[in-house]
Amino acid sequence: MNRPTDPHKMTQASTPVGTHPGYMPGFGNDFETEALPGALPQGMNSPQKCNYGLYGEQLSGTAFTANPPERTWCYRIRPSVKHSHRYVKIDLPFWKSAPCVDPDVISLGQYRWDPVPHSDEGLTWLTGMRTMTTAGDVNTQVGMASHIYLVTESMVDEYFFSADSELLVVPQEGRLRFATEMGIIDLEPKEIAIIPRGLLYRVEVLEGPARGFVCENYGQKFELPGRGPIGANCMANPRDFKAPVAAFEDREVPSTVTIKWCGQFHITKIGHSPLDVVAWHGNYTPYKYDLNTYCPVGAILFDHPDPSIFTVLTAPSGQPGTANIDFVLFRERWMVMEDTFRPPWYHKNIMSELMGNIYGQYDAKPQGFIPGGMSLHNMMIPHGPDKEAFEKASNSNLGPDKLENTMSFMFETRFPQHLTGFAATEAPLQDDYIDCWSDIEKKFDGTPGKK
Repeated sequence: MNRPTDPHKMTQASTPVGTHPGYMPGFGNDFETEALPGALPQGMNSPQKCNYGLYGEQLSGTAFTANPPERTWCYRIRPSVKHSHRYVKIDLPFWKSAPCVDPDVISLGQYRWDPVPHSDEGLTWLTGMRTMTTAGDVNTQVGMASHIYLVTESMVDEYFFSADSELLVVPQEGRLRFATEMGIIDLEPKEIAIIPRGLLYRVEVLEGPARGFVCENYGQKFELPGRGPIGANCMANPRDFKAPVAAFEDREVPSTVTIKWCGQFHITKIGHSPLDVVAWHGNYTPYKYDLNTYCPVGAILFDHPDPSIFTVLTAPSGQPGTANIDFVLFRERWMVMEDTFRPPWYHKNIMSELMGNIYGQYDAKPQGFIPGGMSLHNMMIPHGPDKEAFEKASNSNLGPDKLENTMSFMFETRFPQHLTGFAATEAPLQDDYIDCWSDIEKKFDGTPGKK
């Protein structure tokens, strides 16, 4: 069993970073962990009486009849019904859900943004969320939304969970702590975290200001992609995903719980911390993952493979081979292909592609796509390298070449992504982005054999 040294204090805001209780490796594992010895029942899920006077409760991430079901049994100080009281609707005006189609905003086109700047305003995880695009429908549980978060202040005696979605969090600067019902996840740039639908948590600032990207997944949860002929190794390996060990709070203090449900936000007031799970077992858990452990695969003779070869996680749709969302990573790697245009080629795509730059320079856009920035190429809208990238790739002496100091990602979805009013009018949109292709020259020469 995994036991923190001081579980009663492990998730308090004042806890030093060095006291983190640790993680368990594996993706989709059936984990078991307890913060007090004997708190986890053995051989059964729901004993007549749980040790320590705990309550047994199941959190289900799928229908009971799903194959396999995703669920976690929690043994907690109070059942979750004690963390829920009368609800009052509130407004978080910058956090939007699909469908969110502003008739005055044109989402058709190629768009790119500089990093959304920090302000002097104190912002928490909830007040600092800025929705950039939405796709699909939160009520029918298909599609997604993409957000930028700007966080300068910790949530104090304030907690949150989303009944709508799981969140894929991609930090770009600063460090955050996610104190969840199932334990603690500390997160920094070059890492990601997956926070499941229905899981209650608090977000604290370990090093700020913090900024990053969020993919809010309304549909089926993220899973590892099928590897097909690639086989068992490389890409994202299950052992590199880390789930938290059990840690709990037993604090009697007035607290607020905010719930996102069908795109609306409500608060409820309670008299204690709801992070009171002393032990748990199951396969429905939060995770973190170090992007530096992603092992890219690619062509080693000629041609540039599809970007799908770089998929870290995928959220399936009802249509085989077409994802609700793919999370794709473009990191340092060797390029060795012969007689090949090595950057991403010009293309139009049935999928909508939202990219973010974590650090460094993206090879297809050497200018203007800076760390913290985003771009959007919606479904069937043409895009590709600018002139500088095209000319360099077309005329380079090809030998082994390592792409260094680069880490970008893509949230790709089968749905069109609609810009929010914030993305169109308040975020730092690069109005001249479309002009990056304006100086591409006609090179056609009909002479036989001419290249």
